[in-house]
Amino acid sequence: MKTVIGAAALVLAVPANAQTTPASAPAPAAPVASPAPAPDYTQDAAWLCRPGRKDACTQDQDVTVVRADGKTKVERFRADRAAAFDCFYVYPTVSLDQTPNSDLNAGPEELAVIASQAARFTSKCRVYAPLYRQVTLTELRRVMTGGTPAADRGLGLRDVYEAWNDYLRRDNKGRGVVLIGHSQGSGVLKELIARYIEGQPIQRNIVGAYLIGTNLAVPQGQAVGGDLKRLKLCTQAGQYNCVVSYVTFRADAPPPANSRFGRIADKPGMVAACVNPAALGGGRAVTDAIFGAKGAGLGSAPQAAWTTSGPAPTTPFVKAPGLISAECVNANGFNYLAVTVNADPKDPRTDTIAGDVSVGGQILADWGLHLIDMPVAMGNLVELADAQAKAWRGVGLPVK
Repeated sequence: MKTVIGAAALVLAVPANAQTTPASAPAPAAPVASPAPAPDYTQDAAWLCRPGRKDACTQDQDVTVVRADGKTKVERFRADRAAAFDCFYVYPTVSLDQTPNSDLNAGPEELAVIASQAARFTSKCRVYAPLYRQVTLTELRRVMTGGTPAADRGLGLRDVYEAWNDYLRRDNKGRGVVLIGHSQGSGVLKELIARYIEGQPIQRNIVGAYLIGTNLAVPQGQAVGGDLKRLKLCTQAGQYNCVVSYVTFRADAPPPANSRFGRIADKPGMVAACVNPAALGGGRAVTDAIFGAKGAGLGSAPQAAWTTSGPAPTTPFVKAPGLISAECVNANGFNYLAVTVNADPKDPRTDTIAGDVSVGGQILADWGLHLIDMPVAMGNLVELADAQAKAWRGVGLPVK
C-alpha cells in the first residue's frame, strides 16, 4: 500500500511534527511494539460511528452562516433518523499514537476529524466509520526525517476489509452505500474497491465513491482505466456508481514542482483524477464550503475573524455563502481543484481562509490546501451523496 505513505494526510499536526527534527538529524528508532490486536467489528466498540447511538457522529454540527454584509445567523443541524442509504467512511492520518500503527482507542484527534469530515453526512445517510490500525503521524514523522519504515502498511486495508465485510453481513441488506475517505483513508478505500468491490455483485450497491485528497490515476482524457477498472469518474448530474476524487490548491498558489499531490509521476500516460463536486461536468462553480470556525487544525494558522461587524461565531462550523469557488485545472503536469477566495475588501466579511499547511509561520506550498480538501466543498459532497442515492433508487432527481 505504497499510496498510504506516498499521499498520506497530515490532517491535524504532522507537517509541524515532521519538521521539528531537522531532515539531516538521525530519525528516532521505531518503537518496539507489536500491532494492537485485530479489531472485532462484530462489537460496536470497534466503530467510531454506527447509527442509532450517541458516538463520534453525533457531535455538534451547527453552522453560523456569515453573509457578505457581515450579518450572521445560526443553522441548526438535524440528523436524518430514517435515512434511506448508508455512508461508509474511512478517516485520514490523524493518530498521535507513538507506535508505527495505531491502536484502536479513539483519541481527541479521531473525534475531531470525524466531526469535520463525516458527521455532517448523517443529515442524509446512516454513517458507519470503523476504527482501524492506520499508519500513525508518529511513523510518518520518522519516515519523513530519514527513518526506516516500521509500520505494517497493509494493516489498515486488512482492518477496513474486515469492517466492510461485517457491515455487509450485519447492516447493508441491499441498501445503497457511499464510500467516503480522505488521504490515507482514500488510499485504503481505493485498494478496497480495486481488490474486493469492482466486478463483484456488491458493486451494484455503490452509490458513489468519494476518494478525496489522494492521487487517483486515470488515463489522460479518460474516466476509467487506471487505479480502478470499472468505476468511472462522475461527469454529470444524475450519475451514480461513480467516483469523485480531487486534491486542492489555491488558484493563485498552484502545485510547485516538488508537490506529492496532483500528478502520477510513476505511471506514464496517467493523470491524477479531478472531479469538482460542485460542477461534475467541469468548469468553475461557487462551492458550498463549511469550515471549522477556528480554522483547519494544528497544522495551519488560525482562522482570521469571520466578520468585523459582529460577534465571533459560537458554533463549531461556519458557512460563508459565495466566498469560495473551485475549478479543476490541468497545468504544468498537475491536475487539481483550484480554489479561489472571492474576497471583497469593501465588506466586513473575511477575505481569507485558513487551510495552508504551515510550520513556524512558513507555508509548505507542496501540500496545498490538503487540510481543507473536504471543507471547501463539504455541503456539495453531502448533497451529491443524497442526489446520487435518489438516482440509484430510481427517483432520478438532479444534483442540487
